[in-house]
Amino acid sequence: MATDKPKTRPDTQGDLGVQERPKVERPRKYVVVLHNDDYTTMEFVVHVLMKFFHLDETESTQVMLHVHHRGFGIVGTFTRDVAETKAATVMAYAKEHQHPLRCTAEPEGFGDTP
Repeated sequence: MATDKPKTRPDTQGDLGVQERPKVERPRKYVVVLHNDDYTTMEFVVHVLMKFFHLDETESTQVMLHVHHRGFGIVGTFTRDVAETKAATVMAYAKEHQHPLRCTAEPEGFGDTP
């Protein structure tokens, strides 16, 4: 006799059973942040944005001006490893070219207003 009730457990045959997949969470994202200073030239910041973040000249200029006026600006969102690597690479490049440009990797949500 057939019933309309759905089965709550799958049928098992012999020793076989159904194993559920573990739930996987997405990794937390990090943002790369450029911080304003009074010594790094605007041209160098635009150059860094084009070289390391692959922005065109117009986008790089807009981000640079945002950083200049607000004190910091988010340049991209990445996984933690990529964000930290990009920040370290930018800092090393700036130091090599004798600029005190500061670049950090922060957890996503940096700079949000409550």
